[in-house]
Amino acid sequence: MFPHLCPLCNFCIVIAKHSIGGSKSFFLPSRPINHTDVRGRVLARVIYLNGAFVAENEAKVSVFDRGFLFGDGIYEVSAVIDGRLVDNELHLARLERSVKELGIPLPASLDAIRAAQIELIVRNKMHEGVVYMQVTRGEAERDFVYTDDIKPNFVMFTQAKNLANAPSVQNGVRVDVAPDTRWARRDIKTVMLLAQVLAKKQAKSKGFHEVWLVEDGFVTEGGSSTAFIITADNVLVTRPNSHAILPGCTRRAVIKIAEEQNLRIEERLFTVDEAKAAKEAFLTSASSFVTPIIGIQDHTVSDGKPGPLTRRLQEIYMDMARTGAEPVFQP
Repeated sequence: MFPHLCPLCNFCIVIAKHSIGGSKSFFLPSRPINHTDVRGRVLARVIYLNGAFVAENEAKVSVFDRGFLFGDGIYEVSAVIDGRLVDNELHLARLERSVKELGIPLPASLDAIRAAQIELIVRNKMHEGVVYMQVTRGEAERDFVYTDDIKPNFVMFTQAKNLANAPSVQNGVRVDVAPDTRWARRDIKTVMLLAQVLAKKQAKSKGFHEVWLVEDGFVTEGGSSTAFIITADNVLVTRPNSHAILPGCTRRAVIKIAEEQNLRIEERLFTVDEAKAAKEAFLTSASSFVTPIIGIQDHTVSDGKPGPLTRRLQEIYMDMARTGAEPVFQP
């Protein structure tokens, strides 16, 4: 470990810490600090942009970026709890798959991306929240047909949030239902989210926390989550992975937990009516973990309280999240 001037502001003294091989390099403040410029003004969040760490007000992307013009890009979100990245290897693997499916070059190795995530968390002193990652095809004159020499743009930023003790996670939520009008390759986590934006906005205006999307009479998934139900026979039911839904990372982790708990699992289609008749229901996502569903439209699920199996899965998952990885930041 050795002292450096902060690469962000060239003013604060920090200590650079490197792991063996340099694959997990990040900066630790030598003392509790706010990043400041030479005039002593406090800078905002640090943003990662194409290999550099810059102040929030200096993070700029061209108006010719294809993500801006066409929604030509992908994103990932990794949660941070107690300074630990949750399910991060699953999210990095899915990021790699998404860019491959769209023919976008991976902007850096997964080791380098992981190291940048860690450095970003430390620089922003985030103990709980999310790291958002976005890769677009890059900048070029507007044209539907792109050339193969475009260099991708890669952005990461943090959002400090109360995740583990959020009221929705503790008390459960109500979900609305809407037609699924998205494109056919929902297995790719693209930034084309307008259908979800409109559906979630409408659901929110009606007092719901989330919206379940329905296609051909069956629930696909939530606007930003995976849908689960638990039948009267204590069978855990969720839709199987396909082009119709995103292969959720939290979904995968919860299914593994359920298997280890010897719960019966059925990956199959289900209707809204079956969901309303279910004993329990819940949703999963990177930032909501395992969140009980206590109502679907105007129907109350069971007694309107988070169910015991949902609570059990939630507790096991949160224990895993808090112990499954080494902390990268501690206040």
